[in-house]
Amino acid sequence: MVIERTEVDGVPSVVAHTSGPARAGLLFRVGQADETLARRGITHLLEHLVLHPLGQADYHYNGSTGQVVTHFHLQGPVDAVTDFLASVCRSVQNLDDARIEIEKSIVSTEEGGRVTGPLDEMPLWRYGARDHGLVSFPQWGLHNVTASDLREWAARYFTRGNAVLWFAGAELPAGLKLDLPDGVRHAVPSPSSALPSTPAFFAGSSHATALDAVIRDRPAGRVLAGVLERRLFRALRQEAGLSYTAATNYDSRGDGFAVLSALADALPGKQGAVLGGFLDVLAELRVGRIDEDDVASVVNRATAALEGDDADAARLPSVAFQLLTNQPVLDRDQLVRELKAIDAAAVREAAAEALESALLMTPFGATAEWAGFTAAPTGSTAAPAPAAGDKHHASGADPAERLTVGLEHVSRVNPDRQATTVRFDNCAALLAYPDGGRLMVGNDAVSVRIEPTIYLGVDTAAIDARVPAQRRIAMPARDPGHIPHLGRPGTTGTQAPLVRVRQLDVKQKVTLGVFAVLAVVMGGVALAVSIAMAVGATALRPLPAIGAWIAAGYFARKLRAQWTEA
Repeated sequence: MVIERTEVDGVPSVVAHTSGPARAGLLFRVGQADETLARRGITHLLEHLVLHPLGQADYHYNGSTGQVVTHFHLQGPVDAVTDFLASVCRSVQNLDDARIEIEKSIVSTEEGGRVTGPLDEMPLWRYGARDHGLVSFPQWGLHNVTASDLREWAARYFTRGNAVLWFAGAELPAGLKLDLPDGVRHAVPSPSSALPSTPAFFAGSSHATALDAVIRDRPAGRVLAGVLERRLFRALRQEAGLSYTAATNYDSRGDGFAVLSALADALPGKQGAVLGGFLDVLAELRVGRIDEDDVASVVNRATAALEGDDADAARLPSVAFQLLTNQPVLDRDQLVRELKAIDAAAVREAAAEALESALLMTPFGATAEWAGFTAAPTGSTAAPAPAAGDKHHASGADPAERLTVGLEHVSRVNPDRQATTVRFDNCAALLAYPDGGRLMVGNDAVSVRIEPTIYLGVDTAAIDARVPAQRRIAMPARDPGHIPHLGRPGTTGTQAPLVRVRQLDVKQKVTLGVFAVLAVVMGGVALAVSIAMAVGATALRPLPAIGAWIAAGYFARKLRAQWTEA
């Protein structure tokens, strides 16, 4: 079996003949990296709108929005392929405006239920708040995306010139049509960088240790990923018994490079040992200690996966991805030959490349400067020089903290004199809340919170006016407890904690008072009876004491429930 190249209605197509249910996919060269932070989520929303008309079909279908491609795929009878692809092509040109708000809610619900992990933080630190770093951010753009925005996005990216089809089955359906508008192929976005230098590190928010490296996309890189996983698993799980998960991943970026990531989890109190063991493995790679047996094992597994009867059919989505991103496509025999030619020296070369670009996430509170990693920036190096027109606002929570609103920037200087600055011409998004709160996020992912309740007198309208409309996001109202206020314990400027506000009416106050009195009285009775029995001052009658304790516990629970609901 071989992969054949053909064309359907001007759309490049790859086909592998196989038995069983037909499988097919239509890929478009657009993904999350093509968006802006202010329109984050528009591609995912469009994917949902395209699939909605299909309803509950008798075959399995789905869609996915990746970093650089959007993929619609199915498995089912051959005639279902024609119906599915025709529906996709029709929907991208005829979006249902009445469905937009409903799908926004569904997409937001999906995001809210998504399980996040330590690796989700890595893109933000490497790329910032644009292109390949956007995947680390919430889909804030859903609040502002309009029907017009969606139609423009579809017309630009969902075209025959920006698509590739793959099909696995007995025969390509004779009546298959891909009725798409004309368009051009869009190149993968060039990656930005938020790292002044590498190798770099930052302290994560969990006990895990992780690595992210950018290397040339080639078979040696994939073998390196397998070798690194074997080394980490052996060192951290089998030998030291410190980690449950010690794994790697390899993802093509579509621009000739790939991202190699590695993760090792840890229990509280064990994270330091895991970090040390993780760095020991990296140090061995750095000095070229590559075990030939590890290389051979990874190569053998990779080549065995290419020798199955269904191997070419399984490769179709990745081959379509390579075609769509203008990357070299190797046939199965070429790929096997290249894999078998990889030895320890080739893996050593790939490892050196990976470590040169490495971004390490240490466990919370840990550093890695001692291991040769430079701390990634967490703010601005210095506040901008004073200029005419600057307006300074002292924090009502801490006079040593101030917010400066200039003609070109907003800058916050905290009590230890560290500055956080976002320039208006470098603002990726401005989140605007109805209560007046603002969040400015720079392209480097540095952010400044502007809270009128803390920085009294700050003119948020002037800030809004200096940020282009396409970068402003009108956010929904915040929960009152999420708005910082002076006088609230722990409130410190832009770092105000999310404390719930309790504003009780008369009825609630009376109810709380009654339950509090009853809980105290019954608790006192229970304690007095128990002590009296213990010292012999009264007859040993445990039932009254138990009843009093139960009553005290009941009223205490009612008090807590009423306080929570208030």
